[in-house]
This record gives sequence, structure tokens and C-alpha cells, in this order.
Amino acid sequence: MKAAVVSKESNGKVEIKEMNLRPLEAGEALVDVEYCGVCHTDLHVAHGDFGKVPGRVIGHEGIGIVKEVASDVSSLNVGDRVSIAWFFEGCGTCEYCITGRETFCRQAKNAGFSVDGAMAEQCIVKADYAVKVPDGLDPAQASSISCAGVTCYKAIKVSEVKPGQWIAIYGIGGLGNLAIQYAKNVFNAKVVAIDINDDKLDFAKELGADLVCNPLKDGDAGEWIQNEIGGAHGAVVTAVSKVAFNQAVNSVRAAGKVVAVGLPPETMDLEIVKTVLDGIQIVGSLVGTRKDLEEAFQFGADGKVVPVVETRCLHEVNDIFEEMEQGKIKGRMVVDLKK
Repeated sequence: MKAAVVSKESNGKVEIKEMNLRPLEAGEALVDVEYCGVCHTDLHVAHGDFGKVPGRVIGHEGIGIVKEVASDVSSLNVGDRVSIAWFFEGCGTCEYCITGRETFCRQAKNAGFSVDGAMAEQCIVKADYAVKVPDGLDPAQASSISCAGVTCYKAIKVSEVKPGQWIAIYGIGGLGNLAIQYAKNVFNAKVVAIDINDDKLDFAKELGADLVCNPLKDGDAGEWIQNEIGGAHGAVVTAVSKVAFNQAVNSVRAAGKVVAVGLPPETMDLEIVKTVLDGIQIVGSLVGTRKDLEEAFQFGADGKVVPVVETRCLHEVNDIFEEMEQGKIKGRMVVDLKK
């Protein structure tokens, strides 16, 4: 099978190689991969930002059809369409796994980083951790929901924004465009979209954003939002920018919550006096659990969230990485493994 693997130098590139998969072990299933989305986290893995993993098959936005299951597997059947997501497997017994916070399991394995991922024609998964894709959901669109979608869905859950309240979405890229849709169509919130690219802000308006802000033209987004609506009730930061994180803290009203999702290399600044006096909460949100993904998929199947995807070929992954670094991507790039 063909697969995209991290280069020996971990220099932000992948190599397309022919590989052979081992036989299935207990609890596993073999999946013929249909589509795999390209995520900014894949670029981090290719650069070795989380630790170098040369030779690792990247990809954690995979969707495919179960081809074979181990003899002890009862949760999947041959022919099921399933996900290969970032949260590949947890220990199942720790305090996080048994309290609905399994993504924080200290022994968690991550597809495309600690284990081989889905940017390949076939992939081995842990059957109990492969979430089924509901009928009626396009598999290419489902690939984006398996990471970007569920990450945004969970982040808005964490923000605790209520219907009719304002939420600021910083960064209208592959995650932000889905965050707008979940916020508007699932949580019934009002959305302020913030980005430094006018094309992406126009896109945000098409998706239903109530207000848009370009800090390069409108000035500090935090001050702008305070002046326009008296501050947002919550903010989700998908941008990989220290400035966005700092402005997000200043954009929320008293008792507001800032949810950190993007992974810029810098350290954010934090005004302690404002944080204390205004009761601001700042919390990180890491993808979503299997249950979150099941819910996120269903909202997609119901038509409430429609990922904007463009399909590409496996040999174009490095081109996609370059476009990603240059901020040129609108929506989500998805590799078609059937081509």
C-alpha cells in the first residue's frame, strides 16, 4: 500500500512510500481508507514539534470501510464506515477514561503521531475506538469532522456559550469555518469572526457570522468587540497566533471564558488584574471524545454543519503543507486515497 510518512530529517515534509501492514491482533480492525483530511497538527508532526517520529504514517482525519476484523471484535462489522481520529486509543481504566475525559488519558495513543495514521491506503485501528459514520454523511466531509469538526464542537461545549449569547471565533481557517457553523446551527449563538484575511471574513459571513473583524483594519479585536457588543460571552481561538490569544482575553466580558485550541509556539501574555477582577476563565480544549465525535458526525448528517472540502491526491501532501503555512487554504484539504 502507499502511505505518507514523516521524512528522516523531520523537516516538515513527508515521503510517499510503499508499505506492508502486519496481521491483525486482538481487538483490531483493518480499514480501507477512503479519505484523510490534512490538519495543521500533521504539519507539526512532520516538523517534529511534538517529538521526532521519522517513518511514521501521518494522518488523523481518516474515513474508511472496515475490510477485516479480529476474531474477538464485536463492535464493528465488515462494511462499516468508520473514523481514524487523533484519539486513537486510551487505557480505558484511568480517572480520565472513566469520567468522560478520555482524551486526557496519560497513556493515550494518537493516530499519525504515536501510532501509524490514516494517510495511507489501509490502516489498522482499535475497533472499540473507531467511531461509526452515520448514513447520509458524505465521507469526504466526515473526514473533516473527525478532527477539525469535533475539535470545534468540543471547544464550543467547553465555552458554555448559551443560545443568543456572543462567541468570538479567532481564525477562520480549517477549524474556524466549522466552529462558526457549530456555534450558529447547533448552539444557536451569535458569532463574531476574527481574521486578518478579508477573503476568510467574507467566507465567515457566508457561513452566518453576525459580525466580522479584521484587526489589521479595525484595530485591536478585543477593544473592537468590547465597543461593538460589550464583550463576548466566550471566545474560541483556533488561530496559531500569540496576538490572537492575547486579544481573545481582552474580548470577553466579565465571567467570560476563553477556550484555547490553536497551538502557536509562543507563550501568551496574561493580564492578571483583569483576569482576577473580571473572573475570566482560560482553558485548553483537546479534540473530543468518542461520544463527542458521534454527536459531531450526526449534526453533519443532519445538514446542520457542512464542511467545505477540496479533494487532492496523496502525492500533493507536501504542496498542501506549503499552502497551509502560507495561509492560502479555504476550508479543508482532503486526500482522496482511492485515486
